[in-house]
Formats: sequence, C-alpha cells, structure tokens
Amino acid sequence: MSELEDRLAIQDVMTRYAAGVDDRDFEQYRGCFADDVEIVGFGGDPVIGADRWTEDVKGKLAVFGQTQHMLGPQLVSIEGDKASARTDVQAMHYMADDPETTLILWATYFTDLKREATGWKIARHELVRRGTRIQKG
Repeated sequence: MSELEDRLAIQDVMTRYAAGVDDRDFEQYRGCFADDVEIVGFGGDPVIGADRWTEDVKGKLAVFGQTQHMLGPQLVSIEGDKASARTDVQAMHYMADDPETTLILWATYFTDLKREATGWKIARHELVRRGTRIQKG
C-alpha cells in the first residue's frame, strides 16, 4: 500500500469505530481492534483484549439512548507496519432514561495501530478528556 492508501485505511478504521458505537454494531466495532488491544482512559483500569473491551462498551452504553461521535481529521504517522493517530472527538450521549438530557464529551483519541493480514487494527487506544457538559432540555 502507498502512504496515502494507508492513511485512508487508518481513517476508515477510526470511522468504523465511531459508527460501530453509534449504530450499536458490535461486530463492526470489534473488528477495529487487534485481539490484544490495550484500552486506556475510559474510566477504571486499562482493559486488555478486544473481546473484553467490546463487552465492557456494551455495558457502558446501556445508560445511553442514541449517541453520535464526530471525529476530526487525524494526524497520522506511519512507520512500516505500525502507525499512530491523534483524533479529536466530540460525542453526544443522550441519556436512555431522560432523552432530554445529553452528556457532551470533548476529547482526543491517541491510537496506535498495527497492520495485520486483514488490515490495520487498533493496538492501543487512549481517551484524553478535554471537557464534559451535561445539557438539559
């Protein structure tokens, strides 16, 4: 692959990641990760393993109705079969028990990826919170 093709493939991984959460398509979401992924910064201790993380996300999303994760352009660095991406995100989380209440998150994802036989996969994913707001009505 050319560097441009790699960049587009990495962008697609991050877009599938966000769409998988928002569409509750956990097969698509799980497919974004290497089996041994490390997840950091989402509350609590780091989580190791894509299956474990996917199940954890299902539980975390139970308190929300609809969500929308809007991603900014990525800053990508590629070195052979490894890459890193910095992605700004704004996420709207509508509360399941009160759809008039919205949790808004501003954050940055710092993501390490590796090329596997099936394409680029997230190897380490860290959320750095920039701010949150609860909006009523």
